[in-house]
Amino acid sequence: MAKKVVDEMTMTRALTRITYEIIERNKGIDDIVLVGIKTRGIFLANRIADRLEQLEGKQIPVGELDITLYRDDKPGKSDRDAQVNGTNIPVDIQGKQVILVDDVLFTGRTIRAALDALMDIGRPEKISVAVLVDRGHRELPIRADFVGKNIPTSLDEEIIVKMKEIDGEDGVTIAK
Repeated sequence: MAKKVVDEMTMTRALTRITYEIIERNKGIDDIVLVGIKTRGIFLANRIADRLEQLEGKQIPVGELDITLYRDDKPGKSDRDAQVNGTNIPVDIQGKQVILVDDVLFTGRTIRAALDALMDIGRPEKISVAVLVDRGHRELPIRADFVGKNIPTSLDEEIIVKMKEIDGEDGVTIAK
């Protein structure tokens, strides 16, 4: 049984709120690089970048991060899988304000893996985390700096994020 908890309009508002918070906390958007964690994090990062450009009149670089090789909780991935999926960050992140973007923050392991992957690429001045949904249940001491929606869940529930770019619709549902 799935229950829709975020519709398209609510998702748009959440991303707009994140965008304004990014501008406020960074006192502008100079030296910001958005890095989306594959797969849905990339689409979210692109949407935030588009909104930042609308508001500030300046394009923000958006990178794609594949953390397959850095996961400690997903056995069975091969080096070939990581090679095929790849990471693409179009600018040097040295000294930049990097904002990692993902769809759901759960145990914190994805963000930990992303931090490891980023540090292998370069040394940003600062790394922040932006997520569409924070569902709780951390296993690591990681928190998001920018949260679209806090959705408390039980461990037997699953958060499903759908995005037009790959799912044909926007929304967030909780499934048992």
